[in-house]
Amino acid sequence: MAVGLAMQAPRALATGSCRHCGEPLPAQPCLQEFEGRTHAFCCHGCAAAAEWIADADLSGYYRLRDAGGGRVGDDLPDLSVWDRDDVQAQHSRAVAGGRQITLLTDGMRCAACAWLIDRAMAREPGVVDCTANAVTGRIHLTWDPARTTLSVPLQRLAMLGYRPYLAGSEALERERIRERRRWLLRLGVAGLGTLQAMMLAEALYLDFDGSMPLATRDFFRWLAFLLSTPVVFYAGWPFIAGAIAELRQRRLGMDVLIAGSTLLAYFASLFETIRGGEHVWYDAAVMFVFLLLAARMLEQRARSVASAQVDALARARPAFATRERGDGGRETVPLAALRPGDVACVAAGESVPADGLLLDGEAWFEEALLTGESTPVRKTAGDEVFAGTVCRERPARLRVTCTGAATRLSQLTRLVEQAQAHRPALARTADRIAGRFVLFLLPVAALVFAGWWHYDASRALEVTLALLVISCPCALSLAVPAALAAAHGALARIGLLAVRSDALDTLGRATDIVFDKTGTLSDGRPVLVATEGFDIEGAQALRIAAALERDSGHPLAAAFARHGSPATQATVVQAVPGRGVQGEVDGRQWRLGRADFASGGVDDGALWLGDGTGASARFTLQERVRPDAAEAMAALRAQGLQVHLASGDGQAAVDRMAATLPLDGIHARQSPEDKLERVRALQAQGRIVAMVGDGLNDAPVLAGADVSIAMAGGASLAHRAADLVTTGGSLARIPAAVALARRTHRVIRQNLAWAAAYNLLALPLAAAGLVTPWLAALGMALSSLAVTVNALRLARGTHAGPAASFLPARSAA
Repeated sequence: MAVGLAMQAPRALATGSCRHCGEPLPAQPCLQEFEGRTHAFCCHGCAAAAEWIADADLSGYYRLRDAGGGRVGDDLPDLSVWDRDDVQAQHSRAVAGGRQITLLTDGMRCAACAWLIDRAMAREPGVVDCTANAVTGRIHLTWDPARTTLSVPLQRLAMLGYRPYLAGSEALERERIRERRRWLLRLGVAGLGTLQAMMLAEALYLDFDGSMPLATRDFFRWLAFLLSTPVVFYAGWPFIAGAIAELRQRRLGMDVLIAGSTLLAYFASLFETIRGGEHVWYDAAVMFVFLLLAARMLEQRARSVASAQVDALARARPAFATRERGDGGRETVPLAALRPGDVACVAAGESVPADGLLLDGEAWFEEALLTGESTPVRKTAGDEVFAGTVCRERPARLRVTCTGAATRLSQLTRLVEQAQAHRPALARTADRIAGRFVLFLLPVAALVFAGWWHYDASRALEVTLALLVISCPCALSLAVPAALAAAHGALARIGLLAVRSDALDTLGRATDIVFDKTGTLSDGRPVLVATEGFDIEGAQALRIAAALERDSGHPLAAAFARHGSPATQATVVQAVPGRGVQGEVDGRQWRLGRADFASGGVDDGALWLGDGTGASARFTLQERVRPDAAEAMAALRAQGLQVHLASGDGQAAVDRMAATLPLDGIHARQSPEDKLERVRALQAQGRIVAMVGDGLNDAPVLAGADVSIAMAGGASLAHRAADLVTTGGSLARIPAAVALARRTHRVIRQNLAWAAAYNLLALPLAAAGLVTPWLAALGMALSSLAVTVNALRLARGTHAGPAASFLPARSAA
């Protein structure tokens, strides 16, 4: 590695930068003298790292590297938690000479870093082997537990600026690697066997005048038999196993046709080899397996790329957390040890371990992985912070509210996994068509065999085999799943997660879209601008309102949050959808909401506090329209959608918001029943309606619409009723999702048209004897490849249509 690195021209780090990490120097840098020169560093940690590198005679690292290293910092992490038996049991494995663990680090930025890590670890007592990969950022470390604890070499890594992180469950990682290697080995065996079998087949095909001695011919055939056997029964085993499973389920699918055609070619060739017949088809059998295996691996690759965002969600949380003890000290604990109420400390650059509330000051969090937003989000004390987001700029402390499966990250991941477990109706329809095509193809193949047996018996089996191979409906079965897999990956990058399997299909056919107002078109943070008390003081009215709203989950609760008091608690709180909330405070029944609900008056758009018969206070709140709302509405209308606003608020409040937005329909004072009735009226006209909302009172209409979108941060009931859930607050992702859904429709139509045209053209050509079996295998594989490559276009970052400018920039995270 050192020789290769020496060939690279080292890039000088910027003047006035730290010698070790390359970051700008502070006003008073740390100066250290070694190797006869004085060097400047940004911190004592980087100085100590550089001094150790010089003492270990590894200074060549600074000449070889072409990027700065990771900043060490003055406070090194406590890595003793890595020595716990439960951590090592889950994330490491026993190997010859000790145990092995796979680590991640974000400080390895060039090949010189990998060179330094390998040599630094080789100098650590008890380290058996270390392999660092600068491309993947992974380190495979093997150590002898009898000579050293794991934390000792890890402490050296951290001291050099390569802070270690867990790469995930070692068992899952090993299984993923084993499965990938198994498929690659199958493909290699199939490729090698196919190449050799085709060479032998070519020699046999070129014997036009029959001058090849029979002994030589039979020798070539037996060689082809030996070469094709591992291809058919090892490389092709996934297809044979799939066929067995389909037959056990009493259905005819693609695998039955694939395995049947392969085994027919193989055993018919063996029979002809034994009896000295005129033709053998080993080349067709092995090429069929090789090409289909390559197509299936490409499909799996497409699915894995498409689901990378969902996989990233599942891996976003760290394995360890720093917990603050009662005495103010800190301890590193496994994530499972965190409990609601604990205080978690998150260093700058680290992932948040659990959902919680920010305790002090302000901090910035990068939510790109969770929400699709490319820029860090500012949070202040009391704001919610979500597991999986990355703390930026400065450290943060948070009070843990949810851990494990209860976090928003886990809930979104679970919703997506549930949706992916169900095949969309379109995919099921394609499967049914493919199954019926197989049923149609089998009697056709029998008739073709009978016809050719009567016309030219020597070609009957060859023509029938070519017919079965070339007409295999692989492209038809791949047409929909490949497109939907790529589309769902692109949808996740936009910032929406599909909770229902058919959501994207319906969204692409939508003609009308209905928006709720509060928390959907508004920013969800209404501001209290005036309080008017009648029979109670304004301050007391605010405390009562804050107590009633505290646990309601309604966006209006935020307007009263800072006016609440721990001493003022509400009991028997009940939300009345579309009208308000009621409960008991200080022994008295109160209602907060519309005037006709809270005080028996006439609704005027304000928020009233009363007992149902009289008014005690009146609150005036003001909502701010989301910054991108007007542009998003214009983009939706440009896409041909009719845009409606249906709100439970009064006419005046709705008119104020509608004045700034391009809308086709405005409806105020809408109860949940009214909203649902309006959606059903549109559906009765043959319209396909999409609904966007976020509150509890939106759940019925979200469930009743043809397709529904719940905004991030809304009530959990709304998320359960919706078909798609946004992972961020921006409305820009909705027209982008519509554009993607329509593009997916076009790709699916193209795939289905190609698959149908291919099968309709291939069937008569094969039946006429114009296609050889190996050419049939090639044609079938190319048709499958065509639909998969066409589907992968959906995974690209560019989208046509008026929503193109709305696609969030893809974050490097």
